Amino acid sequence: MSMNRREFMQMLAVAAAGGMTLHSSFARAEKAAEALYDMPKFGNVSLLHMTDCHAQLLPIYFREPNVNLGVGGMVGNAPHIVGERFLKHFGIKPGSIEAHAFTYLDFVEAAKTYGKVGGFAHLSTLVKKMKASRPGALLLDGGDTWQGSGTALWTNAQDMVDACKLLGVDVMTLHWESSYGADRVKEIEEKDFAGQIDIVAQNVKTTDFEDPVFKPYVIKNINGVPVAIVGQAFPYTPIANPRWQTPDWSFGIQEQGMQEAVNAARAEGAQVVVVLSHNGMDVDLKLASRVTGIDAIFGGHTHDGMPAPTVVENAGGKTLVTNAGSNGKFLGVMDFDVKNGKVVDFRYKLLPVLANLLPADPEMAAFIDKTRAPFLEKLTEKLAVTEGLLYRRGNFNGSWDQLIVDALIAEKDAELAFSPGFRWGTSLLPGDTITMEHLLDQTAITYPWTTLTEMSGEMIKTVLEDVADNLFNPDPYYQQGGDMVRVGGLQYTCDPTATMGKRIDNMMLKGKRIEPGKTYKVAGWAPVSEEAKDSGPAVWDVVANYLRSQKVVTQRALNLPTLKGMDGNPGVAV
Repeated sequence: MSMNRREFMQMLAVAAAGGMTLHSSFARAEKAAEALYDMPKFGNVSLLHMTDCHAQLLPIYFREPNVNLGVGGMVGNAPHIVGERFLKHFGIKPGSIEAHAFTYLDFVEAAKTYGKVGGFAHLSTLVKKMKASRPGALLLDGGDTWQGSGTALWTNAQDMVDACKLLGVDVMTLHWESSYGADRVKEIEEKDFAGQIDIVAQNVKTTDFEDPVFKPYVIKNINGVPVAIVGQAFPYTPIANPRWQTPDWSFGIQEQGMQEAVNAARAEGAQVVVVLSHNGMDVDLKLASRVTGIDAIFGGHTHDGMPAPTVVENAGGKTLVTNAGSNGKFLGVMDFDVKNGKVVDFRYKLLPVLANLLPADPEMAAFIDKTRAPFLEKLTEKLAVTEGLLYRRGNFNGSWDQLIVDALIAEKDAELAFSPGFRWGTSLLPGDTITMEHLLDQTAITYPWTTLTEMSGEMIKTVLEDVADNLFNPDPYYQQGGDMVRVGGLQYTCDPTATMGKRIDNMMLKGKRIEPGKTYKVAGWAPVSEEAKDSGPAVWDVVANYLRSQKVVTQRALNLPTLKGMDGNPGVAV
């Protein structure tokens, strides 16, 4: 099914006439949709990009961060800008649809006004519209697609595999996909995706003979132009996720391998070379400055919705670095004008996927309904009602994470708790009912076990220091792209500009200083060691028990560190 502009606007009109719910301040809906999604074709090569949808098939709310700190050379540069400074940097009008999509500003009121974002049925409508206006366009999927929901977990990723085939994905790379295990990933590649979707990753090799596990790149012909898509899977998969899930695969940034893959693609005749990356944006920016011959990097992992590319100069010319957000909120559209064998101009837009402005594609909507049907009773269990906004994203904590650590402390009788600095997880507005599905949106992983550990004060500091270095190391190649481990019950100060081992100080528990030699009962979840398999009940069961007993979740203060050295940093809201 393809769709021209007139058909698209007719679908909008029919949806509105059929009772599409529009807030009272949403009277300009049709005009907004036409302005937002009317992107005239440019050039002769078009690439569409989605990334980090985290298995969200339905429209959701997702709040962008108010803390996204940059250190070293990244201070003041995208993506480390938030709020009003973000709007000013990218020339976005305050109070606009784009301001809501790209920032946390006035989130609750704007979410009530503009509605939910994402959803594969609405994304499918937009993909079809863009492909119809851009013959030969390819859809690239940057990974973190098969993980992040209850249905993805329970179907062993099959729901997302089938959804991506229906959506029309052409090429993808990987991160959380690997947490289903190497055998499952290869089974999907060889059986489900055969002849339809290519998995590319130049940096994944076997640990014995360093043979490529996936194709390093593919070359596709778009309107007579050979276009190479080089894959870059998440470099730190065996560190950020359990090693035992991919024991025979090695990862890493593999900068030299990237240069070799780009050179090989050019030698094979590629006139356009792009990288489909799950490095995280800071890593992509450094890579773009050091590897030549890349026209654009379509980035993911760090969930940064960037309205415009960053242009990076290198010894061979210039590379465009983009990042397309998360949770199905955005679709990137890159149009290249290719003449005489090279890119001479481009147009790029990151389009917000607003469910109230995009009618649901009937075929995808029917697929989603059928896929969810066997699980509906479990997904829709009502656990509690939230009085405040629940969100996850932010360098140090979010209200969803605070709820999880509070639940772990209460249910496991711990003194303090840790929760991973994951950036995925949907948001809920004040007054919303928390269902089991919403809880699984925060916790659905293949290693969900909870732990209760006796840890010394010295070890607690070591844990915090290690994660802080992953987040704030001034060399992007040493960053792993998540957020700080979330803490419950613990107060501390953090200086992101300090050297390794000296960023964390003044650790306090209930008004008393944490003693290096004293042991504390620490609850946690998502252990990566193989020995921790089945160490305790799944985190969603623990938190669900807590929520059922609470019934109403009150607004709670976040365990946030006192920051040092961050005055004036545009990556933190003032």
